[in-house]
Amino acid sequence: MASRTSTPPAPALTRDTAGTGAPTGRLTVAQGAALTIGAVLGTGVITLPAIAADVAGPASLVAWATLVLLSVPLASTFGALGSRYPDPGGVSGYVRRAFGERAAAAVGWCFYFAVPVGAPPATMMAGGYVADVVGGGRTTTVAVAAALIGVTWAMNAAGLRFSGRVQLVLASTLALLITATVVVSGPHARTENLTPFAPHGWTAVGSAAALLVWGFAGWEAVASLAGDYRRPRHDVPWATGIAVVVVGVLYLGLAAASVLVLGPGAASSQAPLSDLMAVALGDQARVVTAVAALMLTLGATNAYFAGGSRLGAALARDGALPAALARGSAAGQVPQRSLALITILSTGSLAVSARLGLGLEPLMLLATGCFTLVYVLGTAAAVRLLPRWSPSWWLAVVAFASVTALLVVNGVHGLWALGLVAASLAYRAVRRTAPAPSTTAGDPEAG
Repeated sequence: MASRTSTPPAPALTRDTAGTGAPTGRLTVAQGAALTIGAVLGTGVITLPAIAADVAGPASLVAWATLVLLSVPLASTFGALGSRYPDPGGVSGYVRRAFGERAAAAVGWCFYFAVPVGAPPATMMAGGYVADVVGGGRTTTVAVAAALIGVTWAMNAAGLRFSGRVQLVLASTLALLITATVVVSGPHARTENLTPFAPHGWTAVGSAAALLVWGFAGWEAVASLAGDYRRPRHDVPWATGIAVVVVGVLYLGLAAASVLVLGPGAASSQAPLSDLMAVALGDQARVVTAVAALMLTLGATNAYFAGGSRLGAALARDGALPAALARGSAAGQVPQRSLALITILSTGSLAVSARLGLGLEPLMLLATGCFTLVYVLGTAAAVRLLPRWSPSWWLAVVAFASVTALLVVNGVHGLWALGLVAASLAYRAVRRTAPAPSTTAGDPEAG
C-alpha cells in the first residue's frame, strides 16, 4: 500500500479557509514535493513489477505508463482543490463540501475497510522476501505476514508509532533502493525479453492497471497538505509536478528493469528487487533487500494501522460507525477498540487467504477498488467545485473519467467498495430511525 497515512503532519498553522491562496504556512516547494513522494511511494512496488508481469507480460509496461500519465490529471486535480480550498480533511472534506455528510462518510468507510484487506498482501510481500532468503515457501511468507500484523498491533496499542521523520526516511530509503536496483541491473537488460510483448492479450493491460493502483494511491495527500505551503496557489503546482516526475521515473525505471533484465522470470519472482540486485551483485544482496523489505513494510503497515484506527474512532465519534469504536478518539489517546477491529479483520483476511491458497491479487484488488472509488468520489467533487470550463476543471473531468474506467476494469472486486458505500448509507439510515439513546449512550467513553 502506498504510504498515504505515513505523510508527516505539518505543524499547526493558521489555514486559509477562504481559499484566497494567501501565505498560510512554512512548507516549501522542495519539502512539499518530498512529502508527496513519500505519500505515494508504497512498499507494494517491491513486488508489483512481478505481479504486473505475471498478469500482462512485457505489456505491463503499458499499464505502468498509463498509471504514470493518469497521475498528472489526478494529482493536478487534488492540487487545484487544495490550493483553492485548503482543508486538512483532504478528499473527505471536499466530498462533504460537494455532496454532503453521507458521501463523506462513505469515503471514510472505503478508507477504513481498505486497511484489513490491504494489510495481508502488503505483509505477505515482505514475507516473500524473507522466504526468498531462508526458504520455507508459502509457510514462511504467511508466518512473517502474521508476525508483522501482530507487531504492528502491539506497537500501536502501546502508543508507539514511527515519527513523521522516520516515515520520510523510510520512503527515501525505498526511493534510493529503487534507484540503486535500476542502476546496478541496467547493464544486464536484454531487449529480446520484450517478446512476446502481450502474451495474455491486450485486455490484460487493464487488469494489470487495476492492480497497479496499489502503488499509486496517495495523490490525495496533495490536497491535505495544501494549506501548509507558504504560497499555496504558486507552490502546490510546482511541488505536485516534481512529485509526479520523480514517482513516474522511479516506477517506470523499476518496471522496465524487471522486464528487460529478468525476462520471463519476472512473472514468477516473489522478490523481484532481490533478483535484480542478485544479477548484478550476487546472492548476498538478497539479505540486504529482505531486511529493507521488512523495515519498509513495518513502517507502512504501522502508518496504516495508526491512521486507520484513528479514522475509525473519528467516524464513530461523528456517528458514521458504532459509538463503541469512538473510545480513544481524543488527541493523545490510543483508539484501542478501532485498532483491535482492524487487527482482527486483517488477521481474518490473512487466514482466509492462507486457507484457500489465494495469491496476492484478490485482496489487492479489493483494496485498490476502495482506493479507486475514493478517487472517483474525489474527482467528482472537483468537477462540481472547481470553476467550470477552467483548465483545472477539464483536468478534473479527465481524471474522473480515467478513475471511473479503472473502477470498471477492477471487475467484480470493485463490488466490495460499492458494497461499503451501500453499507455506510444503510448504517446512517438505520441509525436515524433507531430509538433515541439514553443520556450515557452517546458518550464515546461510556461502555
